[in-house]
Amino acid sequence: MTVYLKSEAEIQRMHEADQIVASVLREVQKATRSGVSTLELDELAEDLTLKAGAKPAFKGYQGAGPYPFPGSLCTSINEEVVHGIPSAKRKLKAGDILSVDFGVVLDGLYGDAAITVPVGRVDAESQRL
Repeated sequence: MTVYLKSEAEIQRMHEADQIVASVLREVQKATRSGVSTLELDELAEDLTLKAGAKPAFKGYQGAGPYPFPGSLCTSINEEVVHGIPSAKRKLKAGDILSVDFGVVLDGLYGDAAITVPVGRVDAESQRL
């Protein structure tokens, strides 16, 4: 296994990519509410990413394969396994727990993070999670 060391400039660009990820995830969290589809959140994330001068890292992942990933976000509701595909049919409802994974590419370098967002009020066990 080869380890590649990053230059100070590359580390700075990675930091900038991470700042975009954090900013977009904050906006996605603010927009998460009952009745919103996971596709709407995905479209918000993509729009904000492009306006920030970056590209969504996940969109088109494994593009050479038969099923490239279609979204900018990975969205999973409740007990779904991670890396769910955003959909207009998947509308959030009060009490749901939404897992959001998101990454960007900025000048060839990546930033990536995930958050868990309660939709409205959630039960005590879910809140503890």
